[in-house]
Amino acid sequence: FAASCLADHIEMMGLAVRGASAPTITRTRRRAHVSAALPDNAVDRRSMLMGSGALLLSSSAPSTLPQLAAAQAAPVMPTAPLPNVPGLEVSRVIKGCWQLSGAHKGDPATDRTSGKAAVEDFDAFVNAGVTTFDAADHYGPAELLIGRYLAQGQPGLRDRLQIMTKVCVFDSVGMATVSRASMDLAVATCAARLGTRPDNVQFYWGSYDIPRYVDAAKYLAEGQAAGNFRALGVTNFDVKRMAQMTDAGVTLASNQLQYSLLDRRPENGMAQFCLDRGIALLPYGVLAGGLLSEKYLGAPPSSVKLDTVSKRKYAPVIGEAGGFEWYQRLLRALDGIAKKHDTTISNVAAKWVLDRPGVAGVILGARNASHAADAPVLANLQLDEADKAAISEVLAAGKKPKGDCYQWERGLGPF
Repeated sequence: FAASCLADHIEMMGLAVRGASAPTITRTRRRAHVSAALPDNAVDRRSMLMGSGALLLSSSAPSTLPQLAAAQAAPVMPTAPLPNVPGLEVSRVIKGCWQLSGAHKGDPATDRTSGKAAVEDFDAFVNAGVTTFDAADHYGPAELLIGRYLAQGQPGLRDRLQIMTKVCVFDSVGMATVSRASMDLAVATCAARLGTRPDNVQFYWGSYDIPRYVDAAKYLAEGQAAGNFRALGVTNFDVKRMAQMTDAGVTLASNQLQYSLLDRRPENGMAQFCLDRGIALLPYGVLAGGLLSEKYLGAPPSSVKLDTVSKRKYAPVIGEAGGFEWYQRLLRALDGIAKKHDTTISNVAAKWVLDRPGVAGVILGARNASHAADAPVLANLQLDEADKAAISEVLAAGKKPKGDCYQWERGLGPF
């Protein structure tokens, strides 16, 4: 029955599920060292970009000296490995696709979160070296939009990308009756919508009161071993539950979790737990829905419009982290650092997270591609000791978080 339903689903969408082969990489030069965990065969993304604005190492490469100099000066997006999955790397800036769910339209003048515009914008990110996309089974049409982009792309595009999605078990019946078949069907449905085998399936469980999440993780691991997807990760679990999974023999590749200057709960044990087990951290909420940006520097509380789901999600975190006046102090400190490096508040805030131990890549959602070209600039930004000290001083003046990851959101503990 499950197979029949899936076949109907694939036929309805006209998408063929095709496996993603591991990318064939030709080294052009060794890139700058960005993490102690990165291997010697690190990728120079410049040779892998495609599209009208990309540099290709072929007869179409810049032929004049000024063009060549400009191309060589352009920052290159570095990558980082998922240590528990040999051969799988992610771009250190990851395109988050929650913004394509339909609930993040915001200002109509800048909205490109749906339809043809959303599909077209993927090229700008790929051209900037952002080759990892993160979606989920409940992000509205996000998986379908990625599938449309892949189907319309040039030959070889898929092999240059890393496609991540999530399988989320929310309802009580689904949790109580979870099985290998139900997990296989969930993954296959994601693959059908994406039009490809996912590189990383990240698992979420709705309620610890129905304690079958270890069973579900084991079923997913069996599907991974069968070749249904390359890597198994989790999202929004705490240390206790992740330990139960790993103790049961489940190898986890990644942990997608909320981590920012406003939310340092991963430092209460989670980061070290993952480091000890080779589980890469993939932080989201890094810019708190855009609240960590110049737009809100010096802004009175009354002027902050919570016009997207992400802003409404992250605004309460400001109160937990130190309050609005403290938040403005943080923005002023970030602004000083940004001016020193000729960059932006958002880049400084994101780089602080990217530099934390165990972080492979940061997930940045975008409603349009206006800042796509800035991604490699962010990834290559170097914060010096004075910058870090200035940030630490502000953090020390705020509230130190007490809880584990996502316990506050589940109503199970303090922030």
